[in-house]
Amino acid sequence: MKIKKDDMVVVISGNYKGKTGKVLKVFPKKERVIVEGVNLRKRHTKPNQQNPQGGIIEKEAPIHVSNVMILDPKTNEPTRIGKKIIIDEKTGKKRSARISKLSGEMLP
Repeated sequence: MKIKKDDMVVVISGNYKGKTGKVLKVFPKKERVIVEGVNLRKRHTKPNQQNPQGGIIEKEAPIHVSNVMILDPKTNEPTRIGKKIIIDEKTGKKRSARISKLSGEMLP
């Protein structure tokens, strides 16, 4: 899966189309992600230690990874992701880096 935690993404299909947010959690086996402020669901909770009041809590539900695209750090537009092999000059080791197809900028 090319999307990781803390990536900025935009929803490209569904009820929340056009909304942007940060990826909070990734589920690679199920190919789903939880995006901040997207796909909110209401949960009725009993009073407990963390929430002594109880009541209705809104929380994010997972959405499929195919419904989101990562934002380019340079242009702030949706982009596809590529891989590039970079050779470290000091150690000579190879490592893989994610790059934006739109601007060629490296993603964190």
